[in-house]
Amino acid sequence: MRLVIQRVKNASVTIGGELHSEIGHGLMVLVGVAEGDTLDDVKWLAAKTAAMRIFNDDEGVMNRSVIDCGGEVLAVSQFTLTASTRKGNRPSYIHAAGHDLAIPLYDAFCEQVQALVGREVKRGVFGADMQVALVNDGPVTIIIDSRLKE
Repeated sequence: MRLVIQRVKNASVTIGGELHSEIGHGLMVLVGVAEGDTLDDVKWLAAKTAAMRIFNDDEGVMNRSVIDCGGEVLAVSQFTLTASTRKGNRPSYIHAAGHDLAIPLYDAFCEQVQALVGREVKRGVFGADMQVALVNDGPVTIIIDSRLKE
């Protein structure tokens, strides 16, 4: 699994011109599920997401987690994070997990983060054509790949 985590002032998901979900200060997390990913990947990434110290403390040092600062989380599935760009100019998504694996792992990730953070994780809609808006705070953007954890 691969995540793109952005510290945001606010973020939202709109589908078909209608606001679906939104958060204020917190984390916007794009979630890419690949073939071979497991619940172990979910647990590791959820723990990293909840504990990631990328929010400023009183001295302006990134020393606080989303839990510490009472921030919100918006998680959006994004199969394009699994793109292979080795050949040609058209990305290949051959390693993206199918719906039968990706949906349960995405849901499990959201539920795990929710349990760790102690507040609802707002979501996009799996497979929908979504418009995602955000104001990146910093900017702070972190990429985490569970296959690189060792």
